[in-house]
Amino acid sequence: MTEQAPDNGLKQVLLRKDAELATLVEIGKALTSTLKLDEVLQIIMERISALLKPTAWSLLLVDEETGDLVFEIAVSPVAEFLKGTRLDRGTGIAGWVAERAEPLLVPDVSADSRFSETIDWASTIAIRSILCIPVKSQERTLGVVQLVNSREDGSFSEADLTILTTIADFAAIAIENARSHEKVNQLAVTDELTGLWNARRFNELLEYEVERASRYGGTVALIFLDLDHFKKINDSHGHLVGSRILAEVGQLLGRSIRKIDSASRFGGDEYVLLFPNATKEQGCFLAERLCSLLRETLFLADNGTRLTVTASFGVAAFPDDAATGRELLGTADMAMYAVKESSRDGVGVASSRDLKAR
Repeated sequence: MTEQAPDNGLKQVLLRKDAELATLVEIGKALTSTLKLDEVLQIIMERISALLKPTAWSLLLVDEETGDLVFEIAVSPVAEFLKGTRLDRGTGIAGWVAERAEPLLVPDVSADSRFSETIDWASTIAIRSILCIPVKSQERTLGVVQLVNSREDGSFSEADLTILTTIADFAAIAIENARSHEKVNQLAVTDELTGLWNARRFNELLEYEVERASRYGGTVALIFLDLDHFKKINDSHGHLVGSRILAEVGQLLGRSIRKIDSASRFGGDEYVLLFPNATKEQGCFLAERLCSLLRETLFLADNGTRLTVTASFGVAAFPDDAATGRELLGTADMAMYAVKESSRDGVGVASSRDLKAR
């Protein structure tokens, strides 16, 4: 008796299972091949697209501070405009899924009040069905994967929901692994107390900026500062208060510079600030402003006593005062010590002839 060939329905089921298995294998390979979040997520979303063939799809991540959803990856007629776009917390089906951490299959959006036509891509696609899955890790919702089908492409199925839920678990692993790796790398280059760059990382940034300025004819300003009489705070109020003040000074400096600038706690009560594309005159202006800001900022001991916190500043610039990053740092340090040995609470400026306090 000869075996009967499986009917077309069974064939389709087997082909679907094979495709799902191949997708999971490829995603598993991606997880072990790189810790770069954008690369892994791109692979995951491409495999989802190949398997389920949605009209459009997107991955949105939760902003941990605001709870908003941010488009991380999108494939749609307006994808280039969606990258980085935010959805207010709870907005639309994606917002509903993110808030409740529950998957949602909507066969027909016209019959679902949670659907929002205000989302950008909704105006470019005649949407029929949406499949949205939370990306969760340890009961935390990291984001959502959202697939959209047009009226021509029909509705998603329960089978689509099942496989997408499994894939979303892989996406959660990828996100957590990448973020953990990023945190470890960040700890290796930041000062634990202030959150600023540590000396090692700052030296790397300094050499990079000086090399770039040398190659393209730019300028780099550097400010070196040392807190005045800081030992008195430690001796009078204890090292815990001293550490808190160091952290508060670091935060003040970090808030006072541009995104392209760099700030470092260089050691003890010393800080260094790096300003790409800034002249010595601009560095002097910034140092004087920071000197006044530090003097005027309210710092308190644990008992409420106001603490006087000032600093001696030194300013130097490339190429005016140095030919290398190391020389630039040393010259600014010397300018700072010229103030430290005279008036304190002031700004010293490097000169090709001498160092003078201002």
